[in-house]
Amino acid sequence: MSRPVTPPSRCPAPLLGELDLHLFAEGRHRELGRVMGAQPMVVDELPGVRFAAWAPNARQLAVVGDFNGWDGRNHAMQLRPEAGIWELFVAGLEVGALYQFEVIDRDGVRVLKADPFARQTEVPPGTASIVAAASLPVAPLADRDKRQRRDAPIAIYEVHAGSWQRNDFGSGPAPDWDQLAERLVPYVASLNFTHIELMPVMEYPFGGSWGYQPLSLYAPTARYGTPEAFGRFVAACHAADIGVILDWVPAHFPADGHGLRRFDGTALYEHEDPREGYHPDWNTLIYNYGRNEVRGFLIGSALHFIEHYGIDGLRVDAVASMLHRDYSRPAGQWIPNIHGGRENLEAIAFVRELNAVVAERCPGAIVIAEESTSWPGVTADTSSSGLGFAYKWNMGWMHDTLQYFARDHAQRRWHHADITFGLTYAHAEAFVLPLSHDEVVHLKKALVAKLPGDAWQRHAGLRAYYGLMWAYPGKKLLFMGGEIAQEREWNHDSQLDWAGLSDPRKAGLQRWVGDLNALYGSEPALHRGDCDARGFRWVVVDDTVNSVFAWLRFDPTGAAPAVLMICNFTPRVLHGYRVGVSKAGVWQERLNSDATHYGGSDVANVGDLVALDEPSHGWPASLALSLPPLACLLLVAQS
Repeated sequence: MSRPVTPPSRCPAPLLGELDLHLFAEGRHRELGRVMGAQPMVVDELPGVRFAAWAPNARQLAVVGDFNGWDGRNHAMQLRPEAGIWELFVAGLEVGALYQFEVIDRDGVRVLKADPFARQTEVPPGTASIVAAASLPVAPLADRDKRQRRDAPIAIYEVHAGSWQRNDFGSGPAPDWDQLAERLVPYVASLNFTHIELMPVMEYPFGGSWGYQPLSLYAPTARYGTPEAFGRFVAACHAADIGVILDWVPAHFPADGHGLRRFDGTALYEHEDPREGYHPDWNTLIYNYGRNEVRGFLIGSALHFIEHYGIDGLRVDAVASMLHRDYSRPAGQWIPNIHGGRENLEAIAFVRELNAVVAERCPGAIVIAEESTSWPGVTADTSSSGLGFAYKWNMGWMHDTLQYFARDHAQRRWHHADITFGLTYAHAEAFVLPLSHDEVVHLKKALVAKLPGDAWQRHAGLRAYYGLMWAYPGKKLLFMGGEIAQEREWNHDSQLDWAGLSDPRKAGLQRWVGDLNALYGSEPALHRGDCDARGFRWVVVDDTVNSVFAWLRFDPTGAAPAVLMICNFTPRVLHGYRVGVSKAGVWQERLNSDATHYGGSDVANVGDLVALDEPSHGWPASLALSLPPLACLLLVAQS
């Protein structure tokens, strides 16, 4: 409990500068995290806290908290009408004080609102904001611009912080940020992932939303500790050469009474008309991207996490819902744009502005789109009418390949196109291949449980699936638990099934993922051409009878050797299978998912393999190989 504070006799005016107000009104203020909300500072030689809130249509605002008995008569705020911002300096108030804004709205109704710009909050279900310290910013990942560009290896481990590994061997509470730094960071490093992607950490009221319905876009959730502890976690990731990506949700927000909904008695952050401002799928409200102040609020949140916490990238959730006015709406339940079309022109302008600002201010930081339609130019530059994202999740690849691997082995021959079709557009955008949390919830089954056959075949099939994924053009993303073949769906209230690693097949799969990441990072042919069509060529594309696929990956610069990927997606061994390659000479089997080390049956091609000048599959040389059952081989040409 903070000590009582004597109300000031008057509000020192002005508190915010004219330039701050001007930039805020234009939506161009890029440092709102240090201007709005509660800011500890010294005014007229008095230490205290300056408060600022945007509520242009309110009759009155006051700061209430544990320091004044939550009584709005003590600390009334003053309006700066040119920007609709209310401000107040409270002398003697200290970091850690709980507060909210008491709003007398346009209609004279009194409501208590959390600070939209709060940098720290109570642990939910508490709804108060907290005066946060002015902490030092966290440095970004070293050489971030090189490590995140399109010719770099990017392998992402997606994590829900509260359910990765609980304390007390799974029976205790969720770990805090410092415990995650001690456990999660070395674990991810041991498996050779390059990045951790956290499901949204911006404070959210309902735990069951997993963070995808946030209300405090400037505050890391208090569920796992303080903002300073979150900063230490990011710093620990960077010290281990691991980048940090955050899921970020500018598409919608929940309608909780203490939040943004009708903040000053009007539709301030959202649209008045529910045909524009209400999400029927999620029972949430849609931001009004046509308002300068709302765009500035959202872009300010993105910059706050990138610039203050050293975050290396944001994955923008539900982009498709932002771009389409008719998203999940029947005819008559949406409003066309000014040209009569379904495109949300204001949202398009917003994402272009977001990406341009991040690129200008935060060199090397990446913004990734979860965009589930065929919208053109998602990762094209804004100067060429693109949206300007660095990468896009390849939802089509995810859907088609999961559908293929869920089929009975004998039926796969009839569905060969589930694998081949994705290669027709694999370089249309700069893609991330996602096997995310969305694929292991809501009765979709865990990944290993989707696959047909007995336990051995399911684990072998999952190893082969990952082999195909890591050899496929595009950056990689795997949700936690996928690397240990967890049998049950993910549950945010419990930890992963770590005890399952006593099964050699699951421990073997974990080693396989680590080795795939290592090879992906060490062989330029496997990553330099992820977003370059010169880095991929088919070898075996039409062997439907045997359900065999093979392709070559190349370094587009020509400086590194080629890599051959060949998969057998049936449970029978194929001996003497001839496959074309780019050059005669020695090739070496670098990875074999059927090795006993990974839980396989150890059908291998041992030692140096010599490709003869015997043309095959349109290539000048060929190898005769033994293809293990339900397995993937990765071979590297030797100089």
